[in-house]
Amino acid sequence: MRIAVAMKPVPDLLQIRMKDRRPVLEDVPVVLGAIDRSALEIAVELKEKTSGHIVVLMAGDGRLEDTVKEALAAGADEALLIRDARLNGADGSLSAHALAAGVRKIGPVDLLLFGEGSTDNYSGQVMSRVSEILGIPQAGYVRDIVVEGETLIVTRSLEDEEEILEIRPPAAFSVLSEIREPRIPSVTAILKARKKPATVLSLDELGVGTGSGAGVETVSTLAPMTGRKGERIPSLEELVRVLRKEAPGGGA
Repeated sequence: MRIAVAMKPVPDLLQIRMKDRRPVLEDVPVVLGAIDRSALEIAVELKEKTSGHIVVLMAGDGRLEDTVKEALAAGADEALLIRDARLNGADGSLSAHALAAGVRKIGPVDLLLFGEGSTDNYSGQVMSRVSEILGIPQAGYVRDIVVEGETLIVTRSLEDEEEILEIRPPAAFSVLSEIREPRIPSVTAILKARKKPATVLSLDELGVGTGSGAGVETVSTLAPMTGRKGERIPSLEELVRVLRKEAPGGGA
């Protein structure tokens, strides 16, 4: 089975700080999204059961190499990096056209996996867009995948029930984070990752124009206003008095 896993490098949320209600992203390292790593883990499991091959797809304006080694160490066999300045802040449409072109470049795949949403904007649109471009069936909110002969048995988690589908590849799925717990690569796997192939291509080399997407302009990313007063309390007694005053009943 030939599997492609789309993975998106995102800023490390634990290291983002706020200034004037805006996120400060300078010098923040990029990491692989948690749900994407779960998607790669189920891909590795399917690869081990079917003697398959995994290709990781990444699209962005830079720093892709910072994270691709982690994906290769976690079990992927090779990577295709779509690196282009025009992908900076790209909307789901342009990203989908870039990834679809990447899939065509690597050749036929039986299974195309995505996380259900990226850690940064969580639009959840890209998988459906890519499957439509490629003309293959899709399924979202997938919590398990089993291969039976030439059929994929897919379990989807809906609001109050589960749905089980039988789908013949090729197909595209977006998976939930709980589908599998990502493994920690061994030292040997990390060393071997350095020798695995990673091809870098631009949008032009893939034949993708920026007109492929409608384009989305980010107007504001302001954090919500807080209601903190910033009042200085000089003593414990004063703190008790203020808390009693603020309590329901006002000073009772």
